[in-house]
This record gives sequence, structure tokens and C-alpha cells, in this order.
Amino acid sequence: MMWNKDPRTSRRRVIYEGAAKIIYEGPEPGTVIQYFKDDASAFNNSKKAVIAGKGVLNNRISAHLMTRLETIGIPTHFLKSVNMREQLVRQLDMIPLSVVVRNIAAGPVCQRLGVKEGTILPRPVVEFYYKKAESGDALVNEDHIIAFNWLDPYELDELLAMAWRINDYLNGLFTGVGLRLVDFKLEFGRMHGEFGELYLFLADEISPDNCRLWDAQTGEKLDKDRFRHDLGGVIEAYQDVAKRLGLVPQTGIIDGGNINEQLAASLATIENDLGQERQLRSIPKGPTPGKPRKA
Repeated sequence: MMWNKDPRTSRRRVIYEGAAKIIYEGPEPGTVIQYFKDDASAFNNSKKAVIAGKGVLNNRISAHLMTRLETIGIPTHFLKSVNMREQLVRQLDMIPLSVVVRNIAAGPVCQRLGVKEGTILPRPVVEFYYKKAESGDALVNEDHIIAFNWLDPYELDELLAMAWRINDYLNGLFTGVGLRLVDFKLEFGRMHGEFGELYLFLADEISPDNCRLWDAQTGEKLDKDRFRHDLGGVIEAYQDVAKRLGLVPQTGIIDGGNINEQLAASLATIENDLGQERQLRSIPKGPTPGKPRKA
């Protein structure tokens, strides 16, 4: 695995390490550093590999998409890119749910419901998964979410509204660069204000690791499915997405598994100026957990 050689990183306290990222304590209260690893995993970590340069590309792609979503009013945890593998982000209380938005049938939904891969859904489908690492994420519904107090009804409504807006925007953005957004996974976190205000933020990442992206003309898969199903060309696919988004030169920064670190380090820093300046909108206080919402 390629580690950031900056000695300051090695001295930071690790808060959390997952399959694809490490979270370090941040330089200021309320911030953390999100480090993108080259590690790849699938099928509840039963399949693993190291793909040189994946973390570099995911860092850049996610930073760009987060800043773009800020332009439509989606608050995100992203503050700025620190270097080619690290981001400065807000420290949040993470909600233990993955939110999956599906536009085209692919992956587990095909196996679960017997739907042919590539079937265009008549409307986007939003699914919720409770994150529990010991046995894989469990599919849950809105009643579970309220009953177990993972979100209150007001938070759930806000989260759903954000998921729909994100899907609308990303569909247009990816269509503009010749890609179809098949499905994607989102994670959210809370931040509490000085006077008890509650804010919801989009967190984690948006990249080919958690989006299914197909070429609009050929249907070629340009995402983590290339790793899951041994299709080969994983880093080439991720780099293709970055090129289409204008985030790396058309000549690329990775060739034959080798990263041009000098070129990668010279790429423009991405900063979320809008997100840092925006007046945040708090979520109304919810009713007693478990109380049904009015229809």
C-alpha cells in the first residue's frame, strides 16, 4: 500500500480506519483529515487488493463533486484538499446508515429481485442500509429508522430531500461527460451548534468506489465493478472518469500502475469556499423518537 510520506501524517492520532480511508485528528477543533488509501475490497472484505493510485483519483474526484454539490445548496463535510491523498473535512457524528439511490438496475438489486441488469427504473429507488461491519449492511426501511432512533422524522425528511437533489444534479453532471449514473451510495453526519441547533451534512466520499458509472454509448463499466468482477483495467477506468471531469490531464497521472507523483502533487488544490461561507440551515427539532409522522 502506498502511504503518504509526510511525517506529520504518521504522528497524527488515528480516529478510525476503514477499508478505503483513514480518519486522523484534524489541525483544529471540529475538523479531521480524511486520507484515501489504495486498498480495494468487496463482498464484505472477502476480496481485497491494493490498486496503486486509486486513493489519489478518488480524493480528487470526491473533492470536486462535493464542491459542485455545494453550489446547489447541499452542505458537505468537505473543506479543502490538503495534498493528493488527503482532505480537511468537518468532524461529524456519523449516522449509521448508507443511503443508496438507484436509477438503473445493477448489482445486488438484480439478484434480490430478479431484475435484468441494465433495466431503467421508472423512477429512482432509494434504499437504506444499517451499517454493521460484523455481518454486512442490513437493508432497512423508514419504520426501522424511526423506531430505532437512527434519525428522527424531521431528519429523515431532510435526508431524503437531499438524496433526491443529489441524484438529480449528479445525473445531469455525469450525462454531460458521457456517463450514466447507474446508482450510488451516500453517507451523512450530524453537527450540533452552540445553542443546540442540528445540522445535516453529506459526508464520506463520492467516487467510482461508491458510484456505478457506465459509458453512455458503450455501456462500459467505469467503477468498482471492474474490481468486483475481475474485469481488469480498474485504475484506467477511474482515471477515465477523472479525465472526463477535467480533474487530471488527458495524458493522465497514472501509467502502467506507476503514479507521476510530481504531476499529481502539482494539480490545483480544490477548496470548498462556498461551503465555508454559507449560512447553515438547521433541522427542526423532531418529535419523540418512534412517533409516527403525519401522512
